[in-house]
Amino acid sequence: MGFAWLVWGPPTGRLWLDSLIADILATVVVFAASRFYRNSSCYDPYWSVLPPLLTLYWWIHSSPDTNDIRSAFITVLILLWAIRLTGNWVATFPGLRHEDWRYPMLKSRAGRAEFVVDLFAIHLFPTGQVFLGLLPVYVAVTASGRAFGWLDVVAFIVGLGAVTLELVADTQLHRFTKQRQPGQVMATGVWSWSRHPNYFGEVSFWFALALFGVAASPADAWWLFLGALAMLAMFLGASIPMMEKRSVERRPDYQAVIDRVSRFVPRPPRRVRV
Repeated sequence: MGFAWLVWGPPTGRLWLDSLIADILATVVVFAASRFYRNSSCYDPYWSVLPPLLTLYWWIHSSPDTNDIRSAFITVLILLWAIRLTGNWVATFPGLRHEDWRYPMLKSRAGRAEFVVDLFAIHLFPTGQVFLGLLPVYVAVTASGRAFGWLDVVAFIVGLGAVTLELVADTQLHRFTKQRQPGQVMATGVWSWSRHPNYFGEVSFWFALALFGVAASPADAWWLFLGALAMLAMFLGASIPMMEKRSVERRPDYQAVIDRVSRFVPRPPRRVRV
């Protein structure tokens, strides 16, 4: 439906608004599938599939004097991120019989408002959050007159480092999951420096996209980090507290990890006095 809107829908005259409408319509389609299969995890792969498609769409429809080198670097980085995240989803998703444990919990707490929570909190809210995080990309691939420079290089290095950290964290976690004993806690490798290295890498990736936006349009720097900050707020304020509460309840040894390992930003583990 989103593609149909972009091709046959009435243009608004603003490329970003056309894209947002298409994004919302596509999310509604995903939501319909989630309701049909009674599984809100149908939304999960949409998070990683959409960004490269929007980036390419914006680049194709940008002005002729847009800096193609910057656009190419951004596209490569987003593709690497999308391939990593989608691949991780494929490797860990056992089928439609499985639903992320957070979704049933949110819906059960909502009671009669379960439909509303499913639509807005689980589907439309993350869609809006990702779109906000992609707005610096929109600025970077459509802005004209700003040459590729040192800040673009910094943005690409930060983004590549973030994706690499996520890939390493995923690989180490997969290996641990295959051989762990009941109740055993992951606290080796990059997980010994941060209890959530994958989330730190994810926020760093969106921060890198914001840097690309600043490189293309320094005057817009005051708002270009809003998407990255929204991601940071979601992880620190919702995702991490929910996961840690669940981990402490299910794995008593996790408290020792909390006492020793950084919550978010990687750093050497603390020495715990006995």
